[in-house]
Amino acid sequence: MKLDSALVSTQWLADNLGQANLRVFDTSISLQVKEAGGYQVDSGYDKWCDAHIPGAGFLDLAKEFADQSTDVPFTMLPPRQFRERAVAHGISDNSTVVLYNDGMPMWATRAWWMFRSVGFDNVAVLDGGWQKWQSEGRAVDNVIADHPHGKLTVGARPEMWADKEDVLRIMEDGSACTLNALPPDVYSGDNNRYGRAGHIPGSHNVFCGNLIDADNGTFLPVETLSEKFRDSGALQAQRAIVYCGGGISATMDALALHLTGHRNIAIYDGSMSEWVKDESLPLTLGDQP
Repeated sequence: MKLDSALVSTQWLADNLGQANLRVFDTSISLQVKEAGGYQVDSGYDKWCDAHIPGAGFLDLAKEFADQSTDVPFTMLPPRQFRERAVAHGISDNSTVVLYNDGMPMWATRAWWMFRSVGFDNVAVLDGGWQKWQSEGRAVDNVIADHPHGKLTVGARPEMWADKEDVLRIMEDGSACTLNALPPDVYSGDNNRYGRAGHIPGSHNVFCGNLIDADNGTFLPVETLSEKFRDSGALQAQRAIVYCGGGISATMDALALHLTGHRNIAIYDGSMSEWVKDESLPLTLGDQP
């Protein structure tokens, strides 16, 4: 099955469950804000064990699919390591991969971005995720599927990732539109969630939560998404760089931009988690770039 969109509906998935090459994965993680700043990270593995979409496996984005050699959480693995871990979950070149999570779809969009960044494009996010699937009374079980190791060819699309040096250069030359996907109070600095308040100078705030229909958790229509990005200038920019706290919710902005037709997008993987550690790096307070 060849996917033609970054999103699939719950009906599409229900109609295609059981297809031989379909691989469905729960990517859920729970984040709780710590009083001292940062987050408590809890895997959704146990909840997946209790109930999941039939045939769905579990991808641990905090540990198994994150580079543990760095002190910045959730950092993308080198492509070869990503391949080794993906094939262990039964993913092959001919697989169709569908990703979902509980809550805001940022974990599924993060995994979607990771797969595409190693050259695997036949991947989509379940629109509305676990909540919509459950609310519609669709089938669930607690059976752990056993797929043989896959055979996956990966490449590398380094242009889909940005680092601190890229962001600093863009601050100087304005060669890309930089977007912050965090809530407005975090962007402005009113809520100091990462130890140093504010946002990267020149970056525009497009809160990822405003891209989702509050009633069913699906992404808003493309026309509405385009309007959300209008004031930032991202739609007209040659390139867009998106960041957040740790490169997770930023991928919701990236997927939304992708839906509008933008094809030159990068995620600043270190995001605020890296930026705030270097006190020589500037931050801007307030609700303006």
